[in-house]
Amino acid sequence: MEALFSLLKEYEQEMIEIRRHLHEHPELSYHEVYTPAYIAEYHQKLGHEVRTGVGGRGVVATLRGSKPGKTVALRADFDALAIQEENDIPYKSKVDGVMHACGHDGHTATLLVLAKALNKLQADIEGNIVFIHQFAEELSPGGAIAMIEDGCLEGVDVIFGTHLWATEPVGNIMINAGPLMAAADQFDITIQGKGGHGSEPHMTKDAIMIGAQFITNVQQIVSRRVNPLHPAVVSVCNFVAQNPFNVIADTVKLSGTARTFHDEARDLIEKEIGNVIQASCQMVGASYDYRFKRGYPAVVNHKEETDFIIKHAEQIEEVQQVRICDPIMGGEDFAYYLQHVKGAFFFTGAMDPNWEEVYPHHHPKFNIDEHSLLIAAKTLGSATLNYLSNESVQDKQESLINE
Repeated sequence: MEALFSLLKEYEQEMIEIRRHLHEHPELSYHEVYTPAYIAEYHQKLGHEVRTGVGGRGVVATLRGSKPGKTVALRADFDALAIQEENDIPYKSKVDGVMHACGHDGHTATLLVLAKALNKLQADIEGNIVFIHQFAEELSPGGAIAMIEDGCLEGVDVIFGTHLWATEPVGNIMINAGPLMAAADQFDITIQGKGGHGSEPHMTKDAIMIGAQFITNVQQIVSRRVNPLHPAVVSVCNFVAQNPFNVIADTVKLSGTARTFHDEARDLIEKEIGNVIQASCQMVGASYDYRFKRGYPAVVNHKEETDFIIKHAEQIEEVQQVRICDPIMGGEDFAYYLQHVKGAFFFTGAMDPNWEEVYPHHHPKFNIDEHSLLIAAKTLGSATLNYLSNESVQDKQESLINE
C-alpha cells in the first residue's frame, strides 16, 4: 500500500494533466470517439489486455496479477454534457456547446493513472483488476447495461466506483449502505385541447389551463399517495405552449422527472401521473398522450463492501472525514453493476473550501479542486489491494483447513 500511495503521489501531476486534456476535448453521450481511443491506447502502452467497442463505445482493460486470486472491477465514466462552458480557465472546452460539467474527465484521469500505478506492482498482486471505462452515463439507457450485456463483469467478484462531488469539501468521503442514489424516470405528456380566440374562451378547451391544473394536482401524489417513509420527487420541468398573445392554446407539451428509491413508490407514481392527467383532461373533454420512461434504477450499495470502503478510506492521510451521507435524488447507471455483483459506490469531495462561489454539477461554471483526484485514486486503490489481499489470505486459510 505504501508503494501504491508513493506512486500515485509521484503521478499526481500526470493525473491532473490528463484531466485537463480530456476537459478540453469533451464528447457527448453515444458520440464518444476520441476519448475511448485515448483510453485504449493508454492501457495498451501499459501492456494490459484491452477490449474496445464494449457495449458500443466502452473500453475494458485487465491487469492480471502474478498469482491467481479474486477479481476486482473499477469503473469510470467518460462522457460530457451539452453545455456551453463559461469558465475562464486555460483548459476550457474547445468544443462549442459541449463541456465536462460533471467530473467525468476527472473520473477517467483517476482510473488511468491508478491503472499505471497498479501496473508497477503487478509482481505483488494476487488476482486481477478490471478497469471499466464506460460511455454514455449521462443519457438513458446509458452505457452500463450495454457493457454488462457485452461481458464486462464476467469473472468479477466485486466492483467499486466513485463520483467526484463538487459541492463537498476536498478530503471528505461520503457513502451509505443501501440506497445511495435514486431511480431516475422521465414522463412526457401532450395535451390536445381546442384552441381559439382569447376573447372567446367559452368556445375553447384551454390546453394551458388543463396543464396548469395538472401541475398543481400532480404534486399531491407525493404528499398524499406515496408512503411518507419512502422518499420521492415528482417535478414538471418543461411546459411548452407557444402562441400569439391573443390565441388560446390548442396543444401543450409537458415533461418532467420522477425520483424514487422503492419499487412500490415507483410503480405508484407511474400509475398516478396517468390518473391525474386523465382526470384533468376529462373535466373539459380534452385528449392526451402520456408516456412514462423508466431510467436508471436506484444505486443500492452492499453493506459489507460499504463498510470495507469506510474502513480503508479512514486510513488515508488526505482523507479528513468519512461520513454516512443521506441518499440523494440524482441518478447513476452504476446501479446496474450493483445488481449483478456486490460492490459499493461513494462520493469523493471535490470542492475547494476557499472558493467564493460553488457551482453545482451540470452548471456552465462547474469545476473541481484537482486535489480530489489523488484522494479518489488512493481510496479506490486501497480498496482494490486490500480486497485482493484479504481474499487471498482467506482462500489460503480455507485451503489449509481443507488439507
